[in-house]
Amino acid sequence: NNHKKIKIFKDQKVLGGDFFNKVCGHLKLLEKEYFGLEFRHHGGSYVWLELLKPLAKQITCKFIVKFFPPDPGQLKRGLTRYLFALQIKQDLSNGSLTCNDNSAALLVSHILQSELGDYDEELDCHHLEMKQYVPNQEYLDHKIMKLHKKHRGVSPGDCDIQLLEVARKLDMYSIRPHPAHDGEGMRINLAVTHSGVLVFQGNTKINTFSWAKIRKLSFKRKHFLIKLHDKPSCKDTLEFCMASRDVCKSFWKMCVEYHAFFRLAEEPKTIQKKLLSCKGSRFRYR
Repeated sequence: NNHKKIKIFKDQKVLGGDFFNKVCGHLKLLEKEYFGLEFRHHGGSYVWLELLKPLAKQITCKFIVKFFPPDPGQLKRGLTRYLFALQIKQDLSNGSLTCNDNSAALLVSHILQSELGDYDEELDCHHLEMKQYVPNQEYLDHKIMKLHKKHRGVSPGDCDIQLLEVARKLDMYSIRPHPAHDGEGMRINLAVTHSGVLVFQGNTKINTFSWAKIRKLSFKRKHFLIKLHDKPSCKDTLEFCMASRDVCKSFWKMCVEYHAFFRLAEEPKTIQKKLLSCKGSRFRYR
């Protein structure tokens, strides 16, 4: 279970990266760069365990997907795809991966094929009664079972690939919303993906700032700032207000990491250095 909680006890000599490597070694996971250890910050927000810093105190971590590629079905190893499928199942069940009824039924039908094998009406009915994969599942049972019939003979590994193929096309795939307010005081959510920074109103995407369009990302206290190439003047900088400086910095760091992971190797070093900057932080992603 990739969401199993891991307790870390005080040891000033152990770096976050050392512990993360031990976890990945225990799982026999080679494509570990897509994952991370997340814990609850004293301010209440969730942050990633920093690999270059020592473990300063006992904390409780969750091992989860950190970087979502645009097509996770193309990941090389079956174990990595399996862990991604577990993440999709978790996000689906807790309601963070929202989708319409047809997509929800199709996702659950692939999960049933992976867990139970070929369709069996009595077994399917019993399993859906005992386990809830999506909110309001009781209204989708008939549709789920009808779709499950079509997956006869599909192996668990191929089910993972099909699950990821459906999930990656959903609007909320890979989205971890961060509440904020825009310049007019409207409540919105910010998110970062492989393509750039997104703005949501509820579950509706209202704006996309691709990495190619962003000139600089920064934060000042609890204000997150985006400067675009086509709006170079300071007065045209887009500004979003978040709950606190810690929350704002955490989101900015996540943007640094996403940009480095998906785009850093593609851009000249001069552009890389200028794009993601802030005041009062020396954080660098490695």
